[in-house]
Amino acid sequence: MKGNSIKKLLILVSILAVPGFLFFYLLPQFAKNRYKSLPIYGKKVVSSTFHTVKGKKIPDTIYHQIPDFKLVNQSGDTVSWASLKNKIVVLNLFYTQSNNTSVTKYIKQLSEGYEKKPLVRFVSLSVDPSDQNKITGYAATLNAKSNQWNFLAADTAVTYPLIRNGLLLDVIEDDRKDKPHFIFGNKILLIDVQHRIRGVYETDSPDATAKLEDEIKVLIAEYLRTVNDGR
Repeated sequence: MKGNSIKKLLILVSILAVPGFLFFYLLPQFAKNRYKSLPIYGKKVVSSTFHTVKGKKIPDTIYHQIPDFKLVNQSGDTVSWASLKNKIVVLNLFYTQSNNTSVTKYIKQLSEGYEKKPLVRFVSLSVDPSDQNKITGYAATLNAKSNQWNFLAADTAVTYPLIRNGLLLDVIEDDRKDKPHFIFGNKILLIDVQHRIRGVYETDSPDATAKLEDEIKVLIAEYLRTVNDGR
């Protein structure tokens, strides 16, 4: 009788122990790769080089990358990919005289949550060349610190090719009105440390901005995993 009681107790302990083992030991191993990798936007070209996975040769893929640039921010500093090295970038287009400031207000709110997280940087690129003389005051009204949130402006000969060919957004100047009015791809881009576009989000969609906030975290996890793996 006593033996049966001990046997039942051991079976009960085993049943209770298995879920604990799975939770503490096995699930963390699977969780490392549980999230879905973000897409990479733009044209893709199959390279003539290869990499090996489990002994199998796989052709390398060359993805679209945003070309380098040198633009001056609100503090008079030159911003380029060198100054944003190993940074995840959240980028939007704007101009200071726009009546629609909802995106800028959203970026301000979002950036405040990353003040103490230096891996993520924010960039607002003006579509109006006259903003070269206005971004300093504009950034000051938003209390935007240039080491975290850069406001950039330049001549359209510099910015428009970058916007169209690099950021894959549209922009045109509508000069039919009394003051300049700009029509542009009013979206937010999520850019990884390799200068690839990993997310495009509609600025007027709460679902899209919620997705952006989630996918910033996914991209951070992807980058940290890559660093830890030495890749």
